[in-house]
Amino acid sequence: MGGYGEVKVKIPFGNKYLDAIFSVPERISTHGVILTHGAGGDMNFPHLVSLVTYLASHGVLCLRFTCKGLNITYRTKAYKRVVEYLKSCGEYTLSGVFLGGRSMGSRAAASVVRQISQDDSNDEFIQGLICLSYPLHRPKLQSKLRDEDLFFIRCPVLFVSGSEDEMCERKLLEGVASKIKVPKKIHWVDKANHGMSVKGRTADDVMMEINTEIFSWIQEIIEQE
Repeated sequence: MGGYGEVKVKIPFGNKYLDAIFSVPERISTHGVILTHGAGGDMNFPHLVSLVTYLASHGVLCLRFTCKGLNITYRTKAYKRVVEYLKSCGEYTLSGVFLGGRSMGSRAAASVVRQISQDDSNDEFIQGLICLSYPLHRPKLQSKLRDEDLFFIRCPVLFVSGSEDEMCERKLLEGVASKIKVPKKIHWVDKANHGMSVKGRTADDVMMEINTEIFSWIQEIIEQE
């Protein structure tokens, strides 16, 4: 593990700015990760901070950002702007990036991946999609799935969900994943709910499981290039 520094930036978005933070490793690899939060909270949500701390200390450049709002279209537009910002940023030269988020943030990431792949099927900048607690459906409303973007993804996908997530029933996500044509993986956190809380385990212990799984998956994808 190595050290890393943080750089706060404001990313232009329409007539306002999105607050964001780069976590910059001492030795940057050729790839980066963009992350955002769920419907509540912000970029300093503990799960995101834990993940970027782990990834950055293992050489992966991270950019996390805050976008308040419950409108998925608005959140998607903001996320796409952040991707464009990183791609055009002269500070860091990356050959590829992974998009991810927690809960609603992962829905926005999935929508952006779909849009970019449809706009330019030859764009290889997006290397993968990371969905942490993907909200496949509303609690107790399993009949209406939020899977419309997932079937159009053209890059590898990693789902990290709790086996007792009230917004992502296990058999339903496995059914959706079986129809996704790109390489995909589901990591189930045993007995975890949507917030990744597990009785009898500390939050740090659960996040270490999640962080190591995500980092290992990223490494696998990069090595396959």
